Amino acid sequence: MPEHQIHAGFMPLFDCAILIVAREMNFAENEGVRLTLHRETSWANIRDRMAIGHFDVAHMLGPMPLACNLGLTPLASETVVPFSFGLGGNGVTVSNAVWAGMADHGAEPTLDPARNGRALGAYVRARSAAGAPLLRFAVTHPHSGHNYELRYWLAGCGVDPSREIEIVIVPPPFMADAMAAGRIDGYCVGEPWNSVSVVAGIGRIATVKAAIWRNSPEKVLGARRIWAGERPESLAALLRAMHHAARWCQDPRNHPALTELMAQPAYLGQPAEITRRALTGTLDQGDWNFRKVEDFYLPFDKAANFPWKSHASWFYTQMVRWGDVAHTPGNVEIALNCYRPDLYRSALTPIGVAVPDADSKVEGAMTTTTPVGCAGTDLMLGPDGFFDGRIFDPNKLSDYINAQTSGD
Repeated sequence: MPEHQIHAGFMPLFDCAILIVAREMNFAENEGVRLTLHRETSWANIRDRMAIGHFDVAHMLGPMPLACNLGLTPLASETVVPFSFGLGGNGVTVSNAVWAGMADHGAEPTLDPARNGRALGAYVRARSAAGAPLLRFAVTHPHSGHNYELRYWLAGCGVDPSREIEIVIVPPPFMADAMAAGRIDGYCVGEPWNSVSVVAGIGRIATVKAAIWRNSPEKVLGARRIWAGERPESLAALLRAMHHAARWCQDPRNHPALTELMAQPAYLGQPAEITRRALTGTLDQGDWNFRKVEDFYLPFDKAANFPWKSHASWFYTQMVRWGDVAHTPGNVEIALNCYRPDLYRSALTPIGVAVPDADSKVEGAMTTTTPVGCAGTDLMLGPDGFFDGRIFDPNKLSDYINAQTSGD
């Protein structure tokens, strides 16, 4: 019998693949872990079931553990992040009608966030001048990378996301249906739910996370802090299994098997042809206009699984920017202590995994793939630029927050 019994929640998105592969390809079993997976329909369910102890760990939105620890959730739940599920993977999809309006103002099928964002802004202002209602965009959860990257993109293109559009919450599997029903005009979500709308002929992909902030964080493994403290060997065994699974997912030789696995009804329930797009980064923006996106989604390469404290810090700045939490020394400390690279190192350094020497890095400064100092073999990071050219230095947190608030 496996030594470690672990219950994990997940949402049906392609970036949950590491958990699925850890179980289905026996990486968990090889580490002595009996991994029981629970498919959920909303991030709120993931959050609440973690809080009441149904799950030991869960596939979670990157900012969600911060929200849990900062007291922003209905049920108190101290959560730590010892592992990231990868980099990138999201897109912003708009209805055909919105895309037509954007195209009238200069949008092109290039996924260019600056050009298409300006076009969306012009369309929003034209609608306002004509007395039309606000466009309604959906995100997966208030404390999600989707919410913050959508807002960051819009604000960077001159659109006030708090006044000039409406943002609502819709679970990922329901977004395409909500847009088809005319309940929303666009959304930001992970794959395959952007491609689902494109294949159905009801939407166009306007831009992608990899263009808004290249090689940026998305989902993480959240672990109940009490469980992680009481079961350090179980957590370490799971992290080793997930490391091996992530490496397997990245290997192109395994992509056919991976997409077939993820297409199963128990996981995504979408055709393999659609699920394959996240792995290849070859996306149909609409009308069979396929475009290759470099680093669209990385499950393993470029330290994709390392829980950088600078990622937690950036999420925190957005939570402050959009009024979710006050900027205080105490809240900064809580945010920084949420992501735990020490747990990652403790589990993986003994087996020779390349691990960054630093806990944080300046975000947005790498213009090319760059070697970094690490324990183990050579490690390459980047590029990691923001579409607007800004740089986030986590050592200058208050300056960054003040510049965003003032619009500088």
